[in-house]
Amino acid sequence: MAFPNLHLRAETKPLEHRSALTPSTTKALLDAGYPVNVERSTLRIFDDSDFEKVGATLVPEGSWPEAPADHLIIGLKELPEEDFPLKHTHIQFAHCYKGQSGWQTVLARFTRGGGTLLDLEFLQDEMGRRVAAFGFHAGFAGAALAVQAWAWQLTHQGERLPGVKPYTSEDSLLSDIRHSMQEGEKKVGRTPKALVIGALGRCGRGAVDALQKLGIPDENITKWDLPETSAKPGPYKEILDVDIFVNCIYLSDPIPPFIEPSSLNSSSRTLSVVCDVSCDTTNPHNPIPIYTINTTFSDPTVPVEVTDGPPLTVISIDHLPSLMPREASEAFSSALLPSLLSLKDRHSTSVWIGAEKLFNEKVATLPEEVLREANGHA
Repeated sequence: MAFPNLHLRAETKPLEHRSALTPSTTKALLDAGYPVNVERSTLRIFDDSDFEKVGATLVPEGSWPEAPADHLIIGLKELPEEDFPLKHTHIQFAHCYKGQSGWQTVLARFTRGGGTLLDLEFLQDEMGRRVAAFGFHAGFAGAALAVQAWAWQLTHQGERLPGVKPYTSEDSLLSDIRHSMQEGEKKVGRTPKALVIGALGRCGRGAVDALQKLGIPDENITKWDLPETSAKPGPYKEILDVDIFVNCIYLSDPIPPFIEPSSLNSSSRTLSVVCDVSCDTTNPHNPIPIYTINTTFSDPTVPVEVTDGPPLTVISIDHLPSLMPREASEAFSSALLPSLLSLKDRHSTSVWIGAEKLFNEKVATLPEEVLREANGHA
């Protein structure tokens, strides 16, 4: 089968510096025979010239709608909210398969244009495991920010942690936050104590890795996973006895809360920072029911009202991997590469067959009036 043209679109979401393709994975695709067009981008962590050097063809930013219909459009985040029909096959995170706000409008654009969505979140291998995810770097960035917030509260009492910006490398992130941690250590004479729940998953491993690389000794890092949480239901007093709690679980079923809000008003509480990497903010079964909003890079923490004990803040940023876009992109794109290399045979390759089957199933759930309208536009 002929190699399809791949078109990497420029991301448009503010502060989204990650990329579904990197210069190294682009080169691998080109070497395999895939033509690759890369839109110019001022946001992307990689320079346009880095793609040009490996042989990609640079095209204008935002030019993907005019690309031939048989080109495959590759991106990360959702498309801008427009109304024109989508004629291409898009490989991206669309966030429209779980009943999210506006999901009908998103899917209807594909049916109106004859396009297809192959959602990155639901690409699975033959064992049902995701082929690529950003979990590790979400945990890494979240734990690092939690340490920064811990130190800030010690050195700037009564002040909110100021906004943060993406780092050019993991080393620059660690250097910056290690310095902040050392300033906090001077106030209390020790490094912070942290508890990570979900420590054996991708996200949890990233959180533990960050804490270790920052120089926190292993005896100050408590690692919990299913053996600990299934042995006894929450809430857990152990969370109150550490400085930092990092939640990395994937919530699929209702569970007892990890923290009881009333328990926070205690002079014996040590806990001062919670990083909810999972960000189940609007889930009625959120196991950390002490906050109600997502935070952002420009305003990373939200205070929790407490009447006793130290100040307490929550970090609940839903795109944490963007804090370290280079490493996050390299890891994700490398994991995705084997699947991308099979795109020329996607109609006989299980990962793509499953993704297209799921798309068709979700389209079939559109209300009749939406389908009629879509067919009327076709």
